[in-house]
Amino acid sequence: MIIARLLPLLILLAAATRADNAAHPVTLWEIQGAHNSVYLLGSIHMLRAEDYPLPTVIESTYAKVEILIMEIDMDDLDPVASQIAFVDAGVLQDGTTLRDLMGDALYDQALNAAAAVDIPLDMLDKTEPWYAAMMIEVMLLSRIGFDPGRGVEMYLLEKAIADGKPIEGLETLAQQIGFLDGLSIAAQRDMLLTALVDGAKIEDLMDEIILAWRHGDIDFLESSLLESFAEHKELNKVLVSDRNRRWAKHINTLLTDDDDYLIIVGALHLIGDGSVPNLLARQGFDIRQLSEPASIR
Repeated sequence: MIIARLLPLLILLAAATRADNAAHPVTLWEIQGAHNSVYLLGSIHMLRAEDYPLPTVIESTYAKVEILIMEIDMDDLDPVASQIAFVDAGVLQDGTTLRDLMGDALYDQALNAAAAVDIPLDMLDKTEPWYAAMMIEVMLLSRIGFDPGRGVEMYLLEKAIADGKPIEGLETLAQQIGFLDGLSIAAQRDMLLTALVDGAKIEDLMDEIILAWRHGDIDFLESSLLESFAEHKELNKVLVSDRNRRWAKHINTLLTDDDDYLIIVGALHLIGDGSVPNLLARQGFDIRQLSEPASIR
């Protein structure tokens, strides 16, 4: 799912966990600087209560860092103002409709796909396609029990607040809204149709992805997430590759610091040739994927 793989206000992954006592890698990397370490954690933005506890290596990594960084500083967000900002950007005010922006043929295709997953598309008739795609993905995942309040960011955010650790953001909410609202209508149409088509298989898809996430199965994540996303060139450039380059540049400066950092971003940014870890490795930094230790039965 395109949107769900990208932004922290939505969902990246969601599904059931599996007990496993053997040691295995996780979607977490350590980059060593001259005097510090920066840790990169691929995020799950929406989870259920039964998806906890997180791998212990995530907990131990959080405990050792001084500063927590997320895609946006969620501690600094006003929920009401944030919702207003999304509505102002995504709700049509000039009489234009979603059908107008999709065109009759694609809108009818979207209507059929929405009916198949029991989504009343007409309730989104006054929205832009990117906004409709977001709302649909939230509805679909909420139906099967997933809650953004239980996502990895919120879990670690609450710990950082309680522990008095500084919290920072790589971007602002306005920037993230701008990425979506600035997409071409063609790209937005792709987002909406993909969200609806994927909705029919969302639970099975997420079951597979979360298992791969917990076990650091990069090959599976690349084949299931990255390869399909790469077909959407504009979305890949604006929402993934351009941001990866900006983040890698910022992390480069953090690696001259004395403090240790834990940075949480969507897992899509940490896999593939143009991933943040690979960009930093090409600059000569020492990078390793961390593992969950074996547990005692």
